[in-house]
Amino acid sequence: MTRTFRNPLVEKGADPWIYRHTDGFYYFTVTRGNRIDIWKSATISGIVNTTPQTVWRAPETGPNCKNIWAPEIHFIQGKWYIYYTANDGQGGKPGDQTRRCYVLENASVDPLSGEWVDKGQIRTAIAGLDGTVLQHRDELYFVYSGYGSFPDYGSALYMVRMSDPWTTIGDEVLLSAPTEAWEKQGGMAINEGPIFLRRNGKLFLIFSASACWSDDYALGMLTASETDDVMNPASWIKHDGPVFAKSVENKAFGPGHNGFTVSPDGTEDWILYHAIPESNGGAGLRCACAQKFGWHADGTPDFGIPAPIGSDIPVPSGE
Repeated sequence: MTRTFRNPLVEKGADPWIYRHTDGFYYFTVTRGNRIDIWKSATISGIVNTTPQTVWRAPETGPNCKNIWAPEIHFIQGKWYIYYTANDGQGGKPGDQTRRCYVLENASVDPLSGEWVDKGQIRTAIAGLDGTVLQHRDELYFVYSGYGSFPDYGSALYMVRMSDPWTTIGDEVLLSAPTEAWEKQGGMAINEGPIFLRRNGKLFLIFSASACWSDDYALGMLTASETDDVMNPASWIKHDGPVFAKSVENKAFGPGHNGFTVSPDGTEDWILYHAIPESNGGAGLRCACAQKFGWHADGTPDFGIPAPIGSDIPVPSGE
């Protein structure tokens, strides 16, 4: 008999992120608004039954006291880091102009113990959100979704080098802007939620496009060779159209802002993402889902379509 688990992993779970460490555990986070919680589980399906631990709460005042969004936990150079978005709650469009990326550091072996030290704001050229880090060929790169009051779009993806996990250096480059119709749904033109996937000698920058509350929020993809200069925008080729989009038949709308991991035995690739279980349900109904994905013959990922929310899914291989 095939063991299954019920999607979603978390009923209220926007912006899911997952990291599998060398200790064999999965560390999972979602947006919680005023704090950062971490689920620690030996399996992906086990996240459903795991009690999260709050590892950091927003201060009462200051530039990072409100709207704690999109946390990502990374292990870099022997320490744990959590990158997250925050603002001070002031200004228009609930604080867009003060919204920035921040980072916490923990030197403990276990990220659920020890002290999370506030390393402050990641310095970027413009206000933005959804920061992530690429470790590539002994270099660190920071990628985020930057605002900018552009005439025809709201946010785009920028990359900048890092001298350490909390310090950016040099000039930023624009990697992707929402120039196509599928990136402009829901009343806003947006590229956000950048996440890296590496396979078959290629780097894939998977991002979310359009407004997150829209049925047509979807995943796009940039592709570069691992040997290319990743700071050269010409190295990145944008896929024509979304690579993961809504399924009306499966009643899964607005799939996006994802993370990647592998099954416990390492034989399967899994994508975690948020989706909305009803058309025009809005961002408040986003739940964190998980499903297996494959690969096309040309070496690019094949994400298929979102599984029905509320369905039973076979557990990852090795569980």
